[in-house]
This record gives sequence, structure tokens and C-alpha cells, in this order.
Amino acid sequence: MKLAFCLFKYFPYGGLQRDFMRIAKECVRRGHSVDVYTMQWDGELDPALAVTVIPVSGSQNRSRAKDFVKKFQSQIECKNYDLVVGFNKMPGLDVYYAADTCYQAKAQHQRGLWYRFTPRYRHLVAYERAVFAADIPTRILLISKAQQAEFQRHYNTPDNRFDLLPPGIARDRIAPINAHKIRTELRTEFNIADHEFLLLMVGSGFKTKGLDRTLLAIAALPDDLKKRTHLIIIGQDHAEKFQRQAQRLAISKQIRFLGGRDDVPRFLLAADLLLHPAYNENTGTVLLEALVSGLPVITTDVCGYASYVNQADAGVVLSSPFQQAKFNKTLIDVLSSSPLTQWQQNALAFAQTADIYSMPERAADIIESLR
Repeated sequence: MKLAFCLFKYFPYGGLQRDFMRIAKECVRRGHSVDVYTMQWDGELDPALAVTVIPVSGSQNRSRAKDFVKKFQSQIECKNYDLVVGFNKMPGLDVYYAADTCYQAKAQHQRGLWYRFTPRYRHLVAYERAVFAADIPTRILLISKAQQAEFQRHYNTPDNRFDLLPPGIARDRIAPINAHKIRTELRTEFNIADHEFLLLMVGSGFKTKGLDRTLLAIAALPDDLKKRTHLIIIGQDHAEKFQRQAQRLAISKQIRFLGGRDDVPRFLLAADLLLHPAYNENTGTVLLEALVSGLPVITTDVCGYASYVNQADAGVVLSSPFQQAKFNKTLIDVLSSSPLTQWQQNALAFAQTADIYSMPERAADIIESLR
């Protein structure tokens, strides 16, 4: 098959972007050709993919997106692709990988009435409707079952257009035989003693992931715990606002921003606890990456994959509506009562039995079935 894959922006540390790459590589492995179209590519080019960066104009995200879609559709018009596979909501897709939540639901329930008169709202709803409207044929690769009901509530999308994918956790996240050695080496590198706690946050989009909530929780720790607690944040985002917050809370010395990195598995093995108190999250791939590394998790129930934390019995899922005081107390209790060793064992056992690795293969199966 001759496939066109499109996404607005590629960078190597985004969850959507990593899923895109794994699906694209699986299609190539099966003998299909994959041409990629994007308006921005940051990172190395994979020789198996033909990448076209389309220059766009416009002063706002919506105007750049419109220009990209117009130029993309013009470029592929005569190339006879079998399917167009998109990773952002836009018109003209044969297949859409639904990494994002329902925008219309968010606009209806989290914004005031005035917001629905803005050009931004009209643009984003139009692009969402171009994928999910009842009379549109786009096939939807769903990664969070809970989201299907939201889309159908607003767009009456037929059931037969949805295909639920299993999670697609890379097997290189599973704790290796020398996990303890890796843990020791990294903690030595960052001068973190055995009796101290290393907390970890991973993901681009610090606000959405709840970094502000985490900083408040660390500041609320009793002094004896706070002195023994370190937080490392890995992700590609603007850190200045949160660095100022840490300064105001007098915890700057315990917080390190490392930016986006390619060696996240080392940190998953070295940490004692992953914190992911997200405001919203369609899935939360890092939750599963932590579990298969043997890293316990504290997260919120708005994350699509939060149920796996309960299934593995390897952490705490905070219920909605989020309460900062409850998060603070949970963190104190976990660090004080030391359930971490048992949770770690539970997580490693979960990694051996759960079907959480086959997303790229299943996505490629569906794409092939549409030829």
C-alpha cells in the first residue's frame, strides 16, 4: 500500500509523535510505503520514511493549520495514495489516530458561553466535526474507550467507525536484568542517596500534566521528608513559570528540569515514584511505561490509562474532582508508610501478563484491512 501520514508537528518526546513513529515503522516493516507530511519536524529523520515539511504562513495556530491542510491536500491530490492517515483532527482523512480528547466536550463543560463565539472555537470544532460527523467516512483508531462516548454524544458517530486499540508500550521499557545497576548508577550521577526519595514527572505539557500540583505537594511535605525528597522533571516545555513557583515555595534546590531526553528508561528504573496528577489526559502512556519498569504511580482518574494502575495494584489513582489537600496527604502517606516495595513487585508482575504492547501491530492490521 502507498500511505500518506500527516501530523502538524513532530518532535521526539511527544506521546502522539512517538505513537505516530511506531505505527509508521510497523507499516514500513510490513512492506508498505509511508510518506509523511508535516509543518514542523524536530529530530532525526528516519531513512525508512519520506518526510515532506510543508512551509506554512499565518500568525496563529489555526491559520497555520488551515494553510497546512490546504497545501497538504494540494500536494497529495495526484499521488494516488491508498489511504491518508492523520494524527491531528483535520478534513480529508481516511484514518484518524485519536490521541486527543473531545474538544467539543471540553468547550461545553470547561469554558464559558462566550468562548463558543471565538474564531479558535469555530476552527477547532470544524476540524473535529470533519473527522467525527455521522456522515463522514473516516475510520477512527481509538486509544481510550471512555472517549468514544464523548465523541458520539456530540457528533453521533456510528459505532462501526471506531476501532479500540490496546496500549502500545515499547518493550524496552520493561525492567531489564541489570535494573538495579542502572538505578544505582543514575542515582549516583545525580547525587541521590539510597535513603532519599527520587520522584519523577515525565511528559511535555507541564501545565496539563499537573506539575503545579506536584510542586505544591512537595512543598507540603513535613520537613524531615522534604529534605530527603528530590523531583526530576523530563519533558520539552517552558519551565520558567514552574521554576518561579518552586522558588516561591522554597523547594528549588530539590527540583531539576532536564528537558526532553532519549534515556527516559534509566530514570524510570532509578526513581521511587512517578507523579502524574494530570488535569486531563486521553491516555497517559507514561503510566504504563512506569509500571512495566517497576515504578509505582500516583495519578488522577482523568487519565485514560489510570485504570491500569489500579489493575496492577501499583499505586494510587486520585478521584475527581481533584483536591490538592488529598494529593498532599497521599504523597505524605506513601513516603511515610513505604508501600513502594510491594507496589514495585506488583508492577513487575503486571508487566509480564498484561496485553499492553501491541498497539502498532493492531493499528497496522486495521490500516491493511481498509485497502
